Amino acid sequence: MSAPEKEALWAKVDAALDDVRPHLKVDGGNVELVDITEDLEVKIRWLGNCESCSMSAMTMRAGVEQSIKNKVPNIKSVEAINGVAS
Repeated sequence: MSAPEKEALWAKVDAALDDVRPHLKVDGGNVELVDITEDLEVKIRWLGNCESCSMSAMTMRAGVEQSIKNKVPNIKSVEAINGVAS
């Protein structure tokens, strides 16, 4: 994937994360986009209360991953690199 392609993909994924960030911030948490691999796997980092929350796995599947895949259907998977859900 070229640098411009990755940059465009990054912007789309980050915009999808913007849809779930307000819900995470209500509980003192957040999420950061860390990487998008050549295999179209998204790596995120939980921030704040999300890092130690026992509901992170559910939030990942029902919120973060769903939002990303709805806006960027070619993404294969989403994985947290830290926290309970990693």
